[in-house]
Amino acid sequence: MIRSVIKKTNRIYFLGAIALLALPHYGFKPAMTEQEMVDWSNRCLNESYNPSGEAKLKKWELVFTNDAFIRLRKTYTNGKQEYYSFHLHRFTDMDYLGTTIGGTLQLKAKADDIIVQTYNDPHEDIDTMATQLNLPVKNMEPERLDSLQTMLNYFKNKEL
Repeated sequence: MIRSVIKKTNRIYFLGAIALLALPHYGFKPAMTEQEMVDWSNRCLNESYNPSGEAKLKKWELVFTNDAFIRLRKTYTNGKQEYYSFHLHRFTDMDYLGTTIGGTLQLKAKADDIIVQTYNDPHEDIDTMATQLNLPVKNMEPERLDSLQTMLNYFKNKEL
């Protein structure tokens, strides 16, 4: 009887140790600093962003800043640039349309709080505002989406 209790106890400790060793491998740390959260969010967004849907896109830059801004700059082969920016204090919700292979991440703001600017547009440079930023993404597992939403909500509610 005592041996079976000891075996069960040892098995629980062993499984717990394996779980603790596996956590860093899956990208989760129980107590991340704010800088680690910013770095993780940047890595998540940049690894997941899928520019392949825009054939004439020359380069892009997606940044999650330390002061809780999300900024996206797209440069097209004709020289046109599009710039999107919003502060996470204006963030309301995040939706995902698609599969784990690919889809659209929709970041929503309270009102027309997302800055949209175009430069070098052959038709006309435009400054406007939007309520939603759609990001084409790939390889978005449900756990990654949940972690990203947790990070965005943390910075949304963070005191200035």
